[in-house]
Amino acid sequence: MTDLSVANTAKRPTFDVEAIRRDFPILSQQVNGKPLVYLDNGASAQKPEAVLDAMDRYYREMHSNVHRGAHTLGDRATAAFEGARETVRRFLNAESTREIIWTRGTTEAINLVANGLAPRLKAGDEILVSYMEHHANIVPWQMIAERTGAKVVPVQVTPEGELDLESFTSLLNDRTRILAITHVSNVLGTVNPVAALMEQAKARGIITLVDGAQAAPHYQPDVRALGCDFYAFSSHKLFGPTGIGVLYGKAQLLEEMPPYQGGGEMIERVSFERTTWNTLPYKFEAGTPAIAEAVGLGAAIDYLNGLDRYAMEAAESALLERANQLVETVPGMEIIGTAKQKVPVMSFKIAGLHPSDIGTLLDQQGIAIRTGHHCAMPLMDFYGVPGTARASFAFYNTLDEVESLFTALQKVQRLFA
Repeated sequence: MTDLSVANTAKRPTFDVEAIRRDFPILSQQVNGKPLVYLDNGASAQKPEAVLDAMDRYYREMHSNVHRGAHTLGDRATAAFEGARETVRRFLNAESTREIIWTRGTTEAINLVANGLAPRLKAGDEILVSYMEHHANIVPWQMIAERTGAKVVPVQVTPEGELDLESFTSLLNDRTRILAITHVSNVLGTVNPVAALMEQAKARGIITLVDGAQAAPHYQPDVRALGCDFYAFSSHKLFGPTGIGVLYGKAQLLEEMPPYQGGGEMIERVSFERTTWNTLPYKFEAGTPAIAEAVGLGAAIDYLNGLDRYAMEAAESALLERANQLVETVPGMEIIGTAKQKVPVMSFKIAGLHPSDIGTLLDQQGIAIRTGHHCAMPLMDFYGVPGTARASFAFYNTLDEVESLFTALQKVQRLFA
């Protein structure tokens, strides 16, 4: 990740956010008679024209099933589909496209790994997760633990919303078999020190998975530098289409894991006596894949690669900084999660107001945020709240939109006061 310390502030390059916003047609509309202020990027980010055009071009010019077509359209579709896999490989700095598995999203990727690792688990083994995990990185492990007799063990977080590193180290032991940890919290915005966590786990021979759904839109992950065994992310949070995601896995582990689903493409040979599996990555890609969506994800990554990533991170940092400055202008507003290292995510509550009321009244002013438990009930229980309101920013948001959010929150607070 880029160092965005105060010492580097004077060196930050300019970022033409207005030009970038023109690449995202949905942002120009009005909602309830007000200009749309879209601050729900942590749930799903908007798509640039480049993604829409790439998917439209696929359907108009090359649609066919991939890999075995004996005709020109099949060749075109296969080239676009596998070209997108290579784009993802470069994005993650994976060693080979054999290590890039298409999934429906982060959730399916984690379920794939959990089921694939189940044969390695026995009664008494431990799976380490944290209190800040999304349900998608808790529930699959609970299901596997129930089936194998293993135990899911949670790592504590601090009141500030950082991973309790002492708790983490103390929980590592000879029974720990798997560490499944989020790179960035979808509620708190906290950036976990993943490389350091992987190093400790690796020293004990623990298999590691990183949920990168919230990290990939803000930072370009380097799986080899992080040292993880598995890394998962979703396209729709990375400015690409819905319905597709990526699982990176080290080839050796993927080779050893059984297939997750059976059907076409994932087989080498089928007979009623015996079926043998296809090579990586196709062993884990049963059935007709989401071809257009893969092409769209590749286009999204290409779009991001065309931006100045340092400037992008600096612009997002400035949005969060300004939001933090404005908190004191809303009486009774409290931020949940104040970690030193954060992406531009702000979960909050306002004394006397229910999060859903905040969300509804902001929507009337054209401002889209997320409310509820954010699929992180254990974390809500930790903070003793039923849910929060959450504003999550992207590089196409503006400082004026941050101001609009807080002007609207002031109106909401005055209404209920």
